[in-house]
Amino acid sequence: MKMYSGYYVVSLFCFICCAFVSSVQAQTASVKNPYYSRVDTTELRVSDEVWKKILPTDLYRVAREGATEQAFTGVYNDFDGIGTYYCAVCGNALFRSDAKFASTCGWPSFYEPLRDGSVFYQDDYSFNMHRVEVRCGRCSSHLGHVFDDGPVTGKRYCMNSISLQFEPDKKQNF
Repeated sequence: MKMYSGYYVVSLFCFICCAFVSSVQAQTASVKNPYYSRVDTTELRVSDEVWKKILPTDLYRVAREGATEQAFTGVYNDFDGIGTYYCAVCGNALFRSDAKFASTCGWPSFYEPLRDGSVFYQDDYSFNMHRVEVRCGRCSSHLGHVFDDGPVTGKRYCMNSISLQFEPDKKQNF
């Protein structure tokens, strides 16, 4: 019987857990949420009362109430998959994986959104400081904040993993 190192076993366990959580998030968003669409970019005007009935509690707290998940705990913090990140609330395309970088801040970070209008910005004066909040351009859900210390564009979009949903690119057979 072959023995595996503890690091290998822990890494495999973490990978399996991340895949399970992503699968559960995808099923939850696409099955129970009638507003979820990856093709419709029409702006949604849904009350928080309705979102509260549809969304899982932890997603609702971050996306609709502006909470922040604890640093270094999100599924996509150290994730390196190749594909597209969507809004976990409404399915709006937000970021491509080639714009993701290792910022070591504890949250997944990107240097630019996927397209104009995929996100919008709002001044945030919570915690006695000024920050720029990033919200989904379709459903207005809180995604995170943007800072002026990133690579390439000079921006660091510091996002909550729970507000994102990842879809890997389809493999091309040539």
